[in-house]
Amino acid sequence: MAETEHTHQPPLTAEEDILPPPSPEPLLASVEVESVVEAVEEHHSVVTVVEKEAPLTEPPQEPTTTTLVEAQHVSLTLPEKEPTESDKSKPVEEKKIPQSLISFKEESNKVSDLSDSEVKALEELKFLVQEAIKDQTFTTGTTDLPQEVSIWGVPLLKDDRSDVILLKFLRARDFKVKESFAMLKNTILWRKEFNIEELVDENLGDDLEKVVFMDGHDKEGHPVCYNVYGEFQNKELYNKTFGDEEKRNKFLRWRIQFLERSIRKLDFSPGGINTIFQVSDLKNSPGPGKRELRIATRQALQLLQDNYPEFVAKQVFINVPWWYLAFYTMISPFMTQRTKSKFVFAGPSKTAETLYKYITPEQVPVQYGGLSVDYCECNPEFTSNDPVTEIIVKPATKQTVEIIVNEKCIIVWELRVLGWEVTYSAEYVPNTDSGYTVNIQKPRKMTTADEPVVSSSFKIVELGKILLTIDNPTSKKKKLLYRFKDKPYSD
Repeated sequence: MAETEHTHQPPLTAEEDILPPPSPEPLLASVEVESVVEAVEEHHSVVTVVEKEAPLTEPPQEPTTTTLVEAQHVSLTLPEKEPTESDKSKPVEEKKIPQSLISFKEESNKVSDLSDSEVKALEELKFLVQEAIKDQTFTTGTTDLPQEVSIWGVPLLKDDRSDVILLKFLRARDFKVKESFAMLKNTILWRKEFNIEELVDENLGDDLEKVVFMDGHDKEGHPVCYNVYGEFQNKELYNKTFGDEEKRNKFLRWRIQFLERSIRKLDFSPGGINTIFQVSDLKNSPGPGKRELRIATRQALQLLQDNYPEFVAKQVFINVPWWYLAFYTMISPFMTQRTKSKFVFAGPSKTAETLYKYITPEQVPVQYGGLSVDYCECNPEFTSNDPVTEIIVKPATKQTVEIIVNEKCIIVWELRVLGWEVTYSAEYVPNTDSGYTVNIQKPRKMTTADEPVVSSSFKIVELGKILLTIDNPTSKKKKLLYRFKDKPYSD
């Protein structure tokens, strides 16, 4: 039986929620994990967590179809003719959809970290911008005095935030100064023509709040933007958004407004977070057959590409259908390596697993496999600042989480197993032999049709432990997510 100990961490304060939180200091408990070299010092421990794993039965045999699939996979790599001696010495390559093997990593915006050629390009661009401001190239020229030029709320050439802005345009044009300046100039003139400053405060309604929304941060602190194309399966919403040119123009203004408001919350200081982590959900997406959607998408992409350079930290596509991968294969040769290195693709069965690589479960929305929901009456106990523990439940094993309570309190918890198909139970066991075991939740078989998250609480009047048990009878490993907190109570 494998045994691992954890301790419960308290939630962060409201002040710590301004930026992605650092590892919270243990105010109520200690941490002891066998695989961790350094343990966290104990402070006024209220509860201790012990995770136990035990086998159920002999692991069930994998279905024979797995072997067939593997055989078919291997056959794709075999040569069509009998191999010669020279062929045998050559490595056999599989045919795969083109994917980038280089993961994009954001460059530093600190001048001290730039190369000599990059510093030179930045200085040359700053000189061109300074001359353009003097000549009123960026303005209407209605006054004899040079006018201040701002973009995304940052005045150009006023402080080091301006360097971050200019570096975005330089990187978008491979540090070619003249091309970068032309792009910057066109962007500033377009913003005036599009009345961006007025658009930011305009009321365009909330019909599309479920189509594009911000929720949480990734592990590096980038705000996460979700784009849910499946919402356009609603014919009424689709026609209201894309039915004619006027409606498509309104959608375009709404999308630009949403992006502008999001960008203005970023930190443009040299060491700040000034890009956005994008997630595009393609489940039930109308696809390329919808003419109106194609037109609107093309217009939006063109404007974003021309006027919002280097604002994407990573672009993750989830619930990807087969047609999109085929489409990507066709357009991939026309994309730069820099653009492709930001792309990540995940099919429906890999959505949560892929998001977890970049975003912690407490920051991932419930509909995508996490535990993040809006703080409301239906979920008054937990927020995205309350950390989640992840456990892999092996095939044909029983996983038990023991919450050992050292003081009288109320224990509140929530948990989920991705894809369920397991049995869940919860019970309270007192320390004394004279006490009674309480079945908080009798063994219940959970399926994919059940609620994604189970929440419960128990009042501890006699010291003991709460046992949360997951039985996994399947041949597949499962991911268990859980978190809990203790609340004081008065007799």
